[in-house]
Amino acid sequence: MGTTSITYDPASTMREARDKYFDINGFGVDGGYSDAWVDFHIGPLYCPFPNTKSRIRAVKVHDLHHILTGYQTDFIGELEIGAWEVGAGCKDFAAAWFLNLSSLGAGVLFAPSRVYRAFIRGRSTDSLYGRPLDDMLGRTVAEMRRDTNVDASAPEASFADRVAFAGYAVAGLAVSAVAASIGVFVVPVGLVTGLVRKLRRAPA
Repeated sequence: MGTTSITYDPASTMREARDKYFDINGFGVDGGYSDAWVDFHIGPLYCPFPNTKSRIRAVKVHDLHHILTGYQTDFIGELEIGAWEVGAGCKDFAAAWFLNLSSLGAGVLFAPSRVYRAFIRGRSTDSLYGRPLDDMLGRTVAEMRRDTNVDASAPEASFADRVAFAGYAVAGLAVSAVAASIGVFVVPVGLVTGLVRKLRRAPA
């Protein structure tokens, strides 16, 4: 994952901004959507996992959220945007709920104040989940920021917001535990697969 803070021209289309996002983060021309495995880094730890159809469906929207919100693609940035997406809502995107709740749960442990602020921000904004992708890519960054209300100052958290965060935090910790349990079996397979991929790409 990249760590560069990227500035996008508000007048550019979301497709143009996404191309810049892919390029600067080194995600490849198609953002890695066609890859069989996804490489996720937690500090020095390398944790590959399968790039499922459900995950691809969600990440195509998730990437646009990075552009709109400004959250980075490093470890803490992913925890923040996960909390933001939970707060804003993930509609019927099952992979988004699972991955974002995992991120929120991890964020409670590693960056509690930052994921709390991101969640509260999400509660007053709109996610892009469920919207037609091609239509969004053709609109400008400025239009989509206005449409989702991401540039507005987050209001002070209400009692309902705090209760919601507490509930999602508990759920996130549980989902994180499940994800960690799955990772015990999946990550070794991914590491072997990644090594094979590197060997195949290496010059003879």
